[in-house]
Amino acid sequence: MTETLSWNTPMLVSAIIMILTFVGIFTEGVHGFHRTKFAMAGAGIMILLGQYFGFYSPRQAVESIDWNVVFLLGAMMTIVGIMIPTGGFQAIAYRIADISKGKQFMLLALMGTAVTVLSLLLDNVTTVVIFGPLIVLICQALRVSPIPYLLGAALLSDTGGVATLVGDPPNLMIGSAAHIDFNTFFIKMGPLVLVAWLAILAALKVLFREEIAVPAQTPDFTPQEHIKDKRTWYAALGVLAMMVVLFIFHHALNWNAWFVAALGLTLLVFIARNVDLDASFEDVELSLLMFFVSLFVVIGGVENSHFLEYVAQFIQPFVETDLLLASIVLMWSSAILSAMIDNIPFTAAMVPIILGMETQGINVAPLWWSLVIGVGMGGNGTHLGSTANVFIVTLSERLAKDANDPALALTPGLWFKKGTPAMILTLITSSLILWLFFDFFAMPIHPH
Repeated sequence: MTETLSWNTPMLVSAIIMILTFVGIFTEGVHGFHRTKFAMAGAGIMILLGQYFGFYSPRQAVESIDWNVVFLLGAMMTIVGIMIPTGGFQAIAYRIADISKGKQFMLLALMGTAVTVLSLLLDNVTTVVIFGPLIVLICQALRVSPIPYLLGAALLSDTGGVATLVGDPPNLMIGSAAHIDFNTFFIKMGPLVLVAWLAILAALKVLFREEIAVPAQTPDFTPQEHIKDKRTWYAALGVLAMMVVLFIFHHALNWNAWFVAALGLTLLVFIARNVDLDASFEDVELSLLMFFVSLFVVIGGVENSHFLEYVAQFIQPFVETDLLLASIVLMWSSAILSAMIDNIPFTAAMVPIILGMETQGINVAPLWWSLVIGVGMGGNGTHLGSTANVFIVTLSERLAKDANDPALALTPGLWFKKGTPAMILTLITSSLILWLFFDFFAMPIHPH
């Protein structure tokens, strides 16, 4: 056992900056400043005061940034930016509507499957940005309420994203910090996510039984199935397939996940010669990447002040006493917090605490998986639980305003009635799986 850390001024300073930064990030709806602005301000103040109090420097700040996460997200966003104008995603959506033949639950299941499959490779925000507007168009053509489909897209993309290393930004952060490769991540999370996904689909069928009982009209979608740029679309699909193979072998090749994405992007821009790079790079959400960079700098300062180690020493005895209970408590508490606030800052704060416990010789493997499940599934709890949810809610509000029909808006109250039970169901399911197969989840990630 190492010596107990004592409270000091650098810890106090870094903790205050982190708390104020997080309060600013979580209350962006109140003060009107974008969360990235607060993250940038927090990063700047952390470096200045860190240097003044002798616990942080600009060089340490740059070293604390997890570039693997930043580059991977940037490359994947650019690939999607190249794929969207081809019309391929629209063709998939209209084909699904055609196959469902007016059966609403069939449409919900097929659309949910498409959204989930996409969420395995792309982050859930990108997935709903692609499918959200398409769902609205299809539902208008079928003369049915888009609410079950929009809510289903948000819930199933959040859940599907938990399954892979690249499916959700918190996964990238956890995987990068804990050195979890693509295969290990999918083997541990894939089966659990499949069960949770089926539970959500069943919940949606019960929660929206009245809405989806009405048979939909079956208009002819054939004219809209045309892919505008087949060469680019099929090239992109081929590159994505190659990337999946490389993600599977990236650990054996000694490559980082970002390098696989960058390689895929480079290959795609050469195969699809007519791609306008300026237009594709416009689809990269620079504000989100800047948010990550700033957040890593803030957490790096807190880490260097040893505040997180100080916090970890109070949690450690509980973890050492009952690892299973600690894992389930972490899952539920991170899910509840992620439902109320953004899961990215919460993940950023938890990662160094778990890493600190690992240095004390504790087997933290089940804690990593609990954190992945909690922050991923917890996003389903409220309309603010994930960026994907916020986008879907905004889309439904715009739709309600344009149609002058308040019933088309996904209100916080409606989300609480339909989305929160789905989150609780997935957490109960995940807790049972974690309990039943605890030895599987407790296997060390890097056996010696």
